[in-house]
Amino acid sequence: MVLKRSIGALLRIRGWRSKDAGDDLRRTLSLLAATLDATADGILVVDRGGRITSYNRRFAELWGIPDEVLSTRDDEKALSFVLRQLSDPEAFISKVRELYAQPEASSQDVLHFRDGRTIDRFSMPQRVDGQIVGRVWSFRDVTEQRRLEQELAHQAFHDSLTGLANQALFRDRVHHALTRLSRRGAPLAVLFLDLDGFKNINDSLGHTAGDELLISMAERVQGCLRVTDTAARLGGDEFAVLLEDLTTEHEATVVAERIIVSLARPFRSAGREVVVGVSVGIAFGAVGISADQLLRNADLAMYTAKRHHPGGYQIFRSDMHTRALERLELEVDLRRGLGRGELEVAYQPIVTADGSDIAGVEALARWRHPTRGLLMPDSFIALAEETGLIRELGRQVLNRACHQAREWQRCGLGVDDLTVSVNLSPRQLYHDQIVDEVRQALVSSGLAPGCLTLEVTETAMMTDSQRAIGKLHELKALGVRLAVDDFGTGYSSLSYLERFPVDILKIDRAFVSPIGDGEGESSLASAIVSLARTMRLTAVAEGVETRQQAEVLAALGCDYAQGYFFWRPMDSARLRALLEARRTEDITVVGPPRI
Repeated sequence: MVLKRSIGALLRIRGWRSKDAGDDLRRTLSLLAATLDATADGILVVDRGGRITSYNRRFAELWGIPDEVLSTRDDEKALSFVLRQLSDPEAFISKVRELYAQPEASSQDVLHFRDGRTIDRFSMPQRVDGQIVGRVWSFRDVTEQRRLEQELAHQAFHDSLTGLANQALFRDRVHHALTRLSRRGAPLAVLFLDLDGFKNINDSLGHTAGDELLISMAERVQGCLRVTDTAARLGGDEFAVLLEDLTTEHEATVVAERIIVSLARPFRSAGREVVVGVSVGIAFGAVGISADQLLRNADLAMYTAKRHHPGGYQIFRSDMHTRALERLELEVDLRRGLGRGELEVAYQPIVTADGSDIAGVEALARWRHPTRGLLMPDSFIALAEETGLIRELGRQVLNRACHQAREWQRCGLGVDDLTVSVNLSPRQLYHDQIVDEVRQALVSSGLAPGCLTLEVTETAMMTDSQRAIGKLHELKALGVRLAVDDFGTGYSSLSYLERFPVDILKIDRAFVSPIGDGEGESSLASAIVSLARTMRLTAVAEGVETRQQAEVLAALGCDYAQGYFFWRPMDSARLRALLEARRTEDITVVGPPRI
């Protein structure tokens, strides 16, 4: 090496003639050379004219320059090896010239190689006895370090499953987009996307299948966007899209429709085809609006679409915020009301099809709101289901209905054969404690299991059919009766219906109300009654409101019916009066005449 060949010259310059002094200096310089060769940094020393005076082995390795080129001090050849490897050779030359023009200057910068390597470059003036005699360059390979830094940065701002932007990065981009909006004036929009039915996929096929679906969804969403648009996964099955520099706001709805159509196509997951929909909320940016407000607006629009137009899109309107606040207030009131005993139970009689006798009652929830008065189920049941309050609400209805039915029996009203029907929501049915809760209600009330009917909607049963079958068999083992509520509105097959241990089919009012409207009016109701008879199940028609409907159903052989034509839901006191009248066979004193 040049450093070693310089030893003799240094000895002559210093005038050291002593053999011992020379040996000491040689050992010192040899140790220095060995130390430099052992460093991880590449080191190059040049004189004030830029000519090579020394270098270490690591420098030659980093740049791949042959020793014969370096040893000749041929600057041009060495420089040609350097420049051909760099992504920006002009910037390299410019920095070298700048430093040679300023001998006292120091420098630190980054070099990017064509082969993907990243090198940190440092440069300091070389001084001997306080005088600048040259320049020392050092080069450090930081490729792996930068790769790890970039990977960590990517992980911090991207979703690990789909590779899309995560919530933090998406919020940051929305913030900057709104800042640019005040200068450009071009419309921008945020879309919130939520899969319809994703939980069913996770529960039935497993989380691996769910992950496959999310990855495929991300790819399809990306395929519907421009390169300048940003897609993000916010968590779970919720995604978001940022659309900037729109020509018109209509473009946002076009993108939403494109995404909806794309995601409506079947996916392959866990080796089978699955179909899911997506609900989309759209909110447009405006000068003065914050990123949080814009995201909140898109979220509200998405939930509005999910509630009222699943599989479609909704554009944010200011009244959605008002409704959301009202909904939040109602949730707080409901939570408080359940603790204060504001829940009430009404009972609607279930009669024989000819109206001649009462066979049972259905327990229906009512909420005595302190300021809004008596609220019907459609005002709060969906909210309770969404918030999880339905479990406590359902538990209270179940316990109260069982205790009330047993009280009627203890009063000697002659209603030992009267059944009480209680609805189970999907959340209740699939909860781990449901069997214990039903058992406890029966034990604490003293009601015979055969006097309790649990009603489960067809859709709830099919949400996770295998799990539903297991739960229903456990409940059936308690001795209670099971009914399929709203039958005909779901999507169960006959093969599954045979596997459900049910006793009763409740014909939905949708198939009862057309009776009396024209030819073929009773065909669907007739088919369900025939199906029940074939499967040896009891048929109960809901929503009977006219004499003609009652007469047709009786003629079809329907076993029981309920509806306003017979009795409206009533409180426990009025129902007790009705049962007392039934005991004296004067049922007409508190209700409509029999058929």
